[in-house]
Order: sequence, then C-alpha cells, then structure tokens
Amino acid sequence: MPKYRIIVDLSDFQLYLLDGNIVVRGFPVGIGKMLTQTPTGEYTIVNKEPNPGGPYGAFWMGLSKPHYGIHGTNDPSSVGRRTSHGCIRMYNEDVVELSNLVPIHTRVTIRP
Repeated sequence: MPKYRIIVDLSDFQLYLLDGNIVVRGFPVGIGKMLTQTPTGEYTIVNKEPNPGGPYGAFWMGLSKPHYGIHGTNDPSSVGRRTSHGCIRMYNEDVVELSNLVPIHTRVTIRP
C-alpha cells in the first residue's frame, strides 16, 4: 500500500505527490498572491468535499491550517499564477485525481 505525501513547491508552481521519497506525479498549481501568500510549513489534510461550490471547483481538501486548502477552480487560467487568497488551486481534473489517491491525514509540506 502506498504511503503518499504531498509537497507543494511555491517557487515552481507545482504540487508533487510522493510515494515514500519517490515523486509519482506532478501537478501545476496556482498559489496565493503577494498580499495573501500561501503559508509555508507542515500540514495534514483534515477533510475532503466533492463539489463544494463557488470558486472551489470540483473538489476541496482542507488543510490543518484553518481556512486553507487544496481545491479545484472555476477559473483554469489562475493555475500557474499567484492569484489566490492563499489556497492551492488545481485544475479540476487534477484535484479529483489527487483526491482519489490521498486519504485524510496525508502530510502536506508547503515550501517556498
């Protein structure tokens, strides 16, 4: 059984899915803008919700830092840019794929 963890690299707008220490997938992401930067640190996924509505796209995965999460978007052009209020935005098909792979309590490292 894979032991997944996630690394979000803010400098290259990428979310990496690792099995142990091996990168098995990379996904482009949108991150927080200058005034509402994505917080760096160690977190875990605490909840998951399909079709949360609004700007959150097809799926929401909440982080252990309240009000922050990894989610889809209703604005695909925001992926790969600094446009969010601190959350990590993914293409809807990517966030659905990721959500099917990672359970609640998956470790998420966000690095500068």
